[in-house]
Amino acid sequence: MIEAVGTSPVPVRVLLADDETMMRAGVRAILSADTGIEVVAEADDGRQAVELALRHRPDVALLDIRMPRLDGLAAAEELRRAAPRTAIVMLTTFSEDEYVERALGAGVSGFLLKSGDPRELIAGVRAAVQGAACLSPEIARRVLDRLGGGRMSRAAEARAALEPLTGREREVVALVAAGLSNAEIAAELHVVEGTVKAHVSAALGRLGLRNRVQLAILAYEAGIVEQD
Repeated sequence: MIEAVGTSPVPVRVLLADDETMMRAGVRAILSADTGIEVVAEADDGRQAVELALRHRPDVALLDIRMPRLDGLAAAEELRRAAPRTAIVMLTTFSEDEYVERALGAGVSGFLLKSGDPRELIAGVRAAVQGAACLSPEIARRVLDRLGGGRMSRAAEARAALEPLTGREREVVALVAAGLSNAEIAAELHVVEGTVKAHVSAALGRLGLRNRVQLAILAYEAGIVEQD
């Protein structure tokens, strides 16, 4: 039995999209165990997911990568344009690393393993709604493995890419990669949240990256984040 793990005065509203009925039921059961999360709509294909997201305006859209009519990646791209306030988290398996690699540029908030710990699913949804990147160490390792091309040389390139950052910006980037929200980073570093936002924006701009997930991947690649 899954125990409720937290409460919130305003529930996080979630859209769940997966073409496997049993998988949807399992994810819904996990999320429903947390009284601070409400599943407001379910879809069994990508096109329906986009339509329901535009109708319900959820805080988070959990999208399976492979779905009929419109796959999760295409649905994510449409939602980024049409509903930019909805955070998008992709549901994936270990056999779909190539999709994860493609999705890095789609503006998603993160990736969660279908076979992962139920607590990671709940934590990932909460991280996404707070603007944090939710990227499990397992997925980060496998994406980096797929990138190939000599891990040592890629690590050196990543470290070199981070060189223009200040020490505090590097510290913030490492905490972003660890999955902390701006508010959590501010508390960790004893600064105001606006300062953290400025550091994140500066790092993204200097590195030519689009979002926090890309920032997290670079941090993992450079080796400035512990991979448990």
